[in-house]
Amino acid sequence: MMERPVGRRIAMMFASVLVLAFVLDGCSSKNKEYDYYISYVDSEQTRTVPFGYEPENASVDGLIQELLDQLGTDTDTVDYVKAIPEGVSIQSWEVEQDSLHLDFGSSYDKMDSITEILCRLAVVKTMTQVEGIESVSFSVKGKPLQDSRGEVVGPMTADSFVENPGEQINSYQNATIELFFANESGDGLIKETQEVYYNSNISMEKLVMEHLINGPKSKNAKGTIPAETKLINVAVVDGSCYVNLDENFKNHNYEIQEPIVIYSIVNSLVALEHIDRVQISVNGDTSGKYRDDLELAQMYLPDYSYVDSGSGRSVIVQDVEDPKKKK
Repeated sequence: MMERPVGRRIAMMFASVLVLAFVLDGCSSKNKEYDYYISYVDSEQTRTVPFGYEPENASVDGLIQELLDQLGTDTDTVDYVKAIPEGVSIQSWEVEQDSLHLDFGSSYDKMDSITEILCRLAVVKTMTQVEGIESVSFSVKGKPLQDSRGEVVGPMTADSFVENPGEQINSYQNATIELFFANESGDGLIKETQEVYYNSNISMEKLVMEHLINGPKSKNAKGTIPAETKLINVAVVDGSCYVNLDENFKNHNYEIQEPIVIYSIVNSLVALEHIDRVQISVNGDTSGKYRDDLELAQMYLPDYSYVDSGSGRSVIVQDVEDPKKKK
């Protein structure tokens, strides 16, 4: 058998070492946790994808500019693209209290709706990682950004958007939803109106339940559903909404009265035009009671007698007008 030249064997060994090092580095990078992530957009424009990033700047102003620069920097793969497209530029930015305001050039308005919303989502998710930045607002040539209805978008947090990972989006839409949370003493309800952007594959009833579980945005309200609760499914048939939650729903917070929990769910869902009544189950089981008095098998109609009216504690988030009032 002819022996391979020594130089060729050494070259092959060196190449093997490089491949092994690359694989090991890839594995370690995948498992590594970062303090910051840059959100990119997948090439099919279906979702945003976070990639770990180690910034060079320690100061807040320097970090903000560095992250904004990265959002507009090309990627080294065809699978993902930069969040801020070519030709779209940020003219200026400033921080007011806990909100970052970005002013874009006129090219921002030339983006199609999906590109624009994914861009906005990626920017908001990336920039709200900066300590002290809780929301981001947009303007175009000094004029506040408006949605498709001509209404001012206002400050946004990452929770203003709902993504549906793993599913192909039909489109991103915005909606105004009414949610009912507990007041500070746990004996009444506070109505909170939120404007959210969401994947059109998600149903409105699921959208409401997910945001109800996420809890309120206002400081004088309390979430009624334990944060660890999972929504198993929700369905609507002929105006009746069936909500199936996992067992964590029974992790009771006794500071919040029993009917306040139930009617926070019922009132929030019945605020949707296609829902009239609600039944709640735990792991598909409607037998028994929630705590002491309220039967799970019962179909509940809304009860607004628990809502704090005239107390000055009803909250409108982002100053969004309820579209039902326009009728």
